Amino acid sequence: MTHTIQPNNPEVTPAPDATDVPAATAPRPAASAVPAALKRRIPKYSDLAPLMQFKKPEFSKEARLKRASTIWDLRDMAKRRTPQAPFDYTDGAAEGEITLRRAREAFLDIEFRPGILRNVSSIDLSTNILGKPSRLPVGIAPTGFTRMMQSEGEYAGSQAAEAAGIPYTLSTMGTASIEDVAAAAPNGRNWFQLYLWTDRDRSLELIERAAKAGNDTLMVTVDTAVAGARLRDVRNGMTIPPALTIKTVLDASYRPAWWFNFLTHEPLTFASLSRYTGTVADLINSMFDPTLTFEDLDWLRETWKGKLVVKGIQTVEDARKVVDHGADGVVLSNHGGRQLDRAPIPFHLLPGVKEAFTKDNSDAAIMLDTGIMSGADIIAALALGADFTLIGRAYLYGLMAGGRAGVDRTLQILEKDMARTMALLGVSKISELTPDHVHLLNK
Repeated sequence: MTHTIQPNNPEVTPAPDATDVPAATAPRPAASAVPAALKRRIPKYSDLAPLMQFKKPEFSKEARLKRASTIWDLRDMAKRRTPQAPFDYTDGAAEGEITLRRAREAFLDIEFRPGILRNVSSIDLSTNILGKPSRLPVGIAPTGFTRMMQSEGEYAGSQAAEAAGIPYTLSTMGTASIEDVAAAAPNGRNWFQLYLWTDRDRSLELIERAAKAGNDTLMVTVDTAVAGARLRDVRNGMTIPPALTIKTVLDASYRPAWWFNFLTHEPLTFASLSRYTGTVADLINSMFDPTLTFEDLDWLRETWKGKLVVKGIQTVEDARKVVDHGADGVVLSNHGGRQLDRAPIPFHLLPGVKEAFTKDNSDAAIMLDTGIMSGADIIAALALGADFTLIGRAYLYGLMAGGRAGVDRTLQILEKDMARTMALLGVSKISELTPDHVHLLNK
């Protein structure tokens, strides 16, 4: 039975009718009194004591990283601690860097549509990708020359991923060998990213090493027929390894820790070649094969027995075609804006690829990278149809800010962002996200 409760205040006495009170005896309005709380007084020590909680300044790496609340905070730290050339190699993109800027803006140009009155007391961020579980819907993307950014490089990335329960992808251009990464993170889920070279024997050797080291997924990158025009690297005179010039020596005076670590650790070595000296563009152009076709993908599918993912997909048609040629998944990616400027934006491409795969009854995994700078970005991508996401720059900012601890902090920030965003959307697990949760403002 429903009870209706009428508002009532028993402390208020109904005012008498004006006609019942003679005008001569009606009370005059009292002057407004100052509330006691607003009267001036001399503060007591007991009032001041709780306010005088002075904290001892903390300057440790752990305290510094803990103060970072966003990936952008880690980027600021990274910029202060890393010489300009390696920082710009990470932070920069091709030509006018239009693609990178648009990719980040794409995540800003959305509106979330939250549901209310849902039980979100427990948030589950776990998912499955390529047949195995991942504790978070994000993995670490392949990045080249990683120990150049910070001496712990791929070791920090793979170990942080192992601890977080997410996949780690080693690049062909990585500065640690396949075997060393497997040894550093023996219980991690390690993937290997491959550039197909003109020398197929060299490619085959890498494939065999990746399989022997326990990598369950091969990610072939297909958007590097030639090197993009990365103008920051050109202006900085970026070489592999970094050269000691007058400019770099002056730069080192502001970042002594980076140079000390760089000079006192093993020189840079690569997953695919032992030594190299020259510009980044020269290295890329000497290794990449501009003659690749879908027939090469067929050869790779026959050769590799694990999961095969194609990275660098920028059209719906190519996404469907690589699946027809045996790919188990695609990564919608424009190489972080580092190849073709004004390239398609993966986040914008996502709904079309999801629709096409649904029509084809395809169960191929859809992954996405480029532009991700927060956990909210990841949730938006998942809502629009991505099965998984990858981060490159975001984790490298953490690496440059504080080594392994900085990568851990990156993943902590993203996890907290994702959990909060999902709770505010009224969603408790990844499978509950739908396109209805996201509205593209520029569409």
